[in-house]
Amino acid sequence: MYVNFSRFIYFTFHSTSMDKMKKVIIVGSGNAALCAGIAALEKGSEVVMIEKADIKEAGGNSRYTAGAMRFVYNSQEELIPLLQNPSDDRLGTTEFGNYTREKFAADLESFNEGRPLSLQQKILIDQSYNTLSWLSNHHVKFEPIYNRQSFQKNGQFIFWGGLTLAAHGEGPGLVDAELKEFTRLGGEIQYETEGLQLITEIRKVIGIKCRNPKGDMNLYADSVILACGGFEANADMRRKYLGEKWATAKVRGTRHNLGKGLEMALAIGAGFNGLATGCHAVPMDAHMPDYGNLGLPYIERKLYRKISYFLGIMLNAEGERFVDEGENFRNYTYAQLGAALLDQPGQTAWQIFDSKVENLLYSEYRFHDASFVEADTLENLIRKMEGIDAQRALSTILEYNEAVNVATPFDPTILDGKSTNGLTINKSNWANQLDAPPYRAFPVTCGITFTYGGLHIDKDAAVLDTDHERIEGLYACGELVGGVFYNGYPGGSGLTSGAVFGRIAGYSAAGGS
Repeated sequence: MYVNFSRFIYFTFHSTSMDKMKKVIIVGSGNAALCAGIAALEKGSEVVMIEKADIKEAGGNSRYTAGAMRFVYNSQEELIPLLQNPSDDRLGTTEFGNYTREKFAADLESFNEGRPLSLQQKILIDQSYNTLSWLSNHHVKFEPIYNRQSFQKNGQFIFWGGLTLAAHGEGPGLVDAELKEFTRLGGEIQYETEGLQLITEIRKVIGIKCRNPKGDMNLYADSVILACGGFEANADMRRKYLGEKWATAKVRGTRHNLGKGLEMALAIGAGFNGLATGCHAVPMDAHMPDYGNLGLPYIERKLYRKISYFLGIMLNAEGERFVDEGENFRNYTYAQLGAALLDQPGQTAWQIFDSKVENLLYSEYRFHDASFVEADTLENLIRKMEGIDAQRALSTILEYNEAVNVATPFDPTILDGKSTNGLTINKSNWANQLDAPPYRAFPVTCGITFTYGGLHIDKDAAVLDTDHERIEGLYACGELVGGVFYNGYPGGSGLTSGAVFGRIAGYSAAGGS
């Protein structure tokens, strides 16, 4: 598919009075890019989006997500207008609680390691609900995440961890709905078109040099918005910014996020912001592909994740536990565990569960292609776990069982305080003894999702240079923006950040607010 680029190829920065419609180029085609496009079109701009991937692989990392979005809300009544099905019978027996600005701020600060909230984090919090409402008004609807964010208790669905809604149809549904709205408003998208270099004129970005199967071309516009992801799929950049151990990490999402947007901006003097060594990385099936595969049905792509670790224990190759699996709700711990796995011998570990929690494990553990071993005794289970120190592993499990506080009841809807005592690393919550066969063990490794360090932007999503001055005509949103996340990530914040800053970037590029 090739759109008519003539008005962008020949457009120059010196617009005439007859040509008042702002022209905006967006690099990327995921959630952040599409929100930027919708916002710019809403303000009357002419928008062309360029995407390196072909139409089958377009949509960036957003297509690989479960579509969950974290945002501020004060009551169930504020959620109803956002829903695809506001008449769902389950709503009458659902306790959503609330998620206040103060709670969102505290959750972000808990990962900042003493840093105060950044400007970007404050904007994320302040604009989160309004942005979800804006998307809803643009025909992008949501649904409660009953199967992953709630447990049933006393006849009610109890939501935990502050994360309640996902886009209808999850990540693919989000991208498809946003793309439909983008094209309905008049936006155009050019696939198989890679951005190569930003074009500048007297400290202003006036376009981008790009390449498609027909050759190289220069596209010109009033503004360029970079929304083309981080550098997680680039092994050399992972090695440079994150460290040597990250060179071998598997990539959960698109193979196209090679950090090109970041490199193009840095090449014209853009400033770097945030924690360069920070990233979102989670436990994945040890036998997953090296990259996400959009060729698989979505249900199969997402089921390589293995994030029910809080219901059991994890052992490394030396037979040792190495994290507190029950430190907090998994929304607040899963994005950090990938890094912990890379620190283990062989960069792998085993997640172990018994039958008491089998019905609570996420569906990825029942996926037909899931890797696991099963046995009716712990001894036989360990014999099937390749590469582990069997003697030490059995001792670790028995020591763990002995340390469990059996008097405290198990309750997955709260931080139940059912812990172990006296271990080098205690499990703080949901510490059940492993004593109910059959037992299952799942091999896991690290899957990197996206990187945290990136471009420095201001309140209008304008890219700043190394002197903290605006680079005129250049905006950024999505995963290549730095300063939103540091040492961790409350689940669902990434898509919300993309939407929030995408909307701001689109409005700014269009000259509106």
